[in-house]
Amino acid sequence: MGKFLLGVLTGFALVFLAVVLVLVAAVRMRNKPPGIADNSVLVLRLEGEVPEKPGVELPILDNGRGAVTVTGLWVALRQAAADRRIKALVLQPEGLQAGWGKIEEIRTDLATFRKSGKPVYAYLRNPGGREYYVALAADRIYLGPEDPLMLKGIRAEILYFKNTLDKLGVTIEVEHAGKYKDFGDMFTRSGMSPETREVTSSVVDDLFANLVNRIAEARHKTPDQVRASIDNGPFTATQARQAGLVDSLAFEDQMWSELKDKLHAGEPTKVPIEKYIKVPAEDAGLRAGSRIALVAGEGDIVRGDPDDEGTDGELGSYGFEKLLREAGADSSIKGVIVRIDSPGGEVTASDEIWREMKLLSQKKPLVISMSDVAASGGYYMALTGDAIVAYPGTETGSIGVVFGKPDLHGLYDKLGVSKDAVERGRNAGIDSDYTALTPAQRDLLKAGIDESYHAFVEKVAEARHKPYDYIEPLAQGRVWLGSQAQPRGLVDALGGLDTALSLLKKKAKIPDAENVSMVMYPARRSLFDLLFKHSGEESLISAQLHRVFGRVPYHAWMHGGMLRLMPFSLEVK
Repeated sequence: MGKFLLGVLTGFALVFLAVVLVLVAAVRMRNKPPGIADNSVLVLRLEGEVPEKPGVELPILDNGRGAVTVTGLWVALRQAAADRRIKALVLQPEGLQAGWGKIEEIRTDLATFRKSGKPVYAYLRNPGGREYYVALAADRIYLGPEDPLMLKGIRAEILYFKNTLDKLGVTIEVEHAGKYKDFGDMFTRSGMSPETREVTSSVVDDLFANLVNRIAEARHKTPDQVRASIDNGPFTATQARQAGLVDSLAFEDQMWSELKDKLHAGEPTKVPIEKYIKVPAEDAGLRAGSRIALVAGEGDIVRGDPDDEGTDGELGSYGFEKLLREAGADSSIKGVIVRIDSPGGEVTASDEIWREMKLLSQKKPLVISMSDVAASGGYYMALTGDAIVAYPGTETGSIGVVFGKPDLHGLYDKLGVSKDAVERGRNAGIDSDYTALTPAQRDLLKAGIDESYHAFVEKVAEARHKPYDYIEPLAQGRVWLGSQAQPRGLVDALGGLDTALSLLKKKAKIPDAENVSMVMYPARRSLFDLLFKHSGEESLISAQLHRVFGRVPYHAWMHGGMLRLMPFSLEVK
């Protein structure tokens, strides 16, 4: 029996060793720079989300593919523009899930590539507004002969749960500072408040105006003509072509045939962006310059594990602070761009990140680049006094505080569940899910919320070099788009990574024409990290809830907590 068990254990050990050796060999092969043929076309397929942080690299399973980050795309397109082996670019967006900040970055990056004189062709399959917006940067837009163009304007929807909670016997108690800080309304109302409708209308108006102007510019139409066209949408493929919204109706092979004829260089080699992104800059003829760190903070702000920058959908404060310290301690890093894509989160976590950002600002030249959203706690962490760059469509500000606590007593009654307790201290049960807040407890919490709100506004005033009385009316928990925030002094400039880098070069005294090396924090995680890093059960549950209900910090909400969180999550279609 002992020999049998020894044999089994030996067999398992040998299998494990073989798997490790295969993985090591795969990783080494993956790390070998790919070769690029002389007559190559870069293929950019954009599907699903476009993350700020790199995900896990699976050398065997992902076949070299995987989500390309915003910064990775920015680097690759600038490199490809200078690479003599790359003759053109084909864009194929489909099912794109990105906000208007990231979409603007991608469109701008494509327009920059196009300045190299190399053609950019876009091939669309069942495109919506996002896919079409990105394709506007192309020389030619192709649409499948039977593919509809779902261009029909912009709509913002907000989900409300009050009626459902009433049926369940659940009450969510909410207090907030700022008349627009209506995050808790999704639990306490069945529709928009006048304040929410005011802000949402303002956001949709500006996004729609930007969409119209971009289409008019790219398709050589007047804004009035574009508005009239959109009012007739969505379009069949034939209608889209007749309206001048696309250039040609064709199958993909026909598009490639036309591109081949334009290049006059024989059959081109298709190079996926996931492959090209691993090509060293030197191979493309670019000289490596100063090292610039880009620290990406993405997701709801929570207190996180110090060995982890956050799970999917979360920005863990301990892990993010660790990344900031690493960038600050690296003597080869000449400056830092902190990239923020967060609607906010827990008060204490936001404050801790802000402190570490301030310390980093004292060590290195620093510029803040805002992505799709940098609101509430996401805006709070940016208040270092350094330059802030936002896209016209970046959801910005939401300077306010909200508290929420569930009262599940009614639900427990329906289920036949009861709770009994013994407590000492007048407010020992203030965070209990079995009792409602007393008037005295509500006053106590309101005082804390007001104090936190006052401190938030003071930090904004100090960082933006404005009087408190100027900032406070702009606060009130209101969400501004970047195009609205910039003239009000809440951000310094409109633009993306190019603008942020230009400002950083001036601060770091780096020549404007110098090609920099962008160093990502966090780096892409390996399969080893995936296998051996702890992932808590709560993180898995939170991930599922995020997919269904959007960004709601359930772990904090269920325990009662003050949040610097954007008042609503907009799904703009």
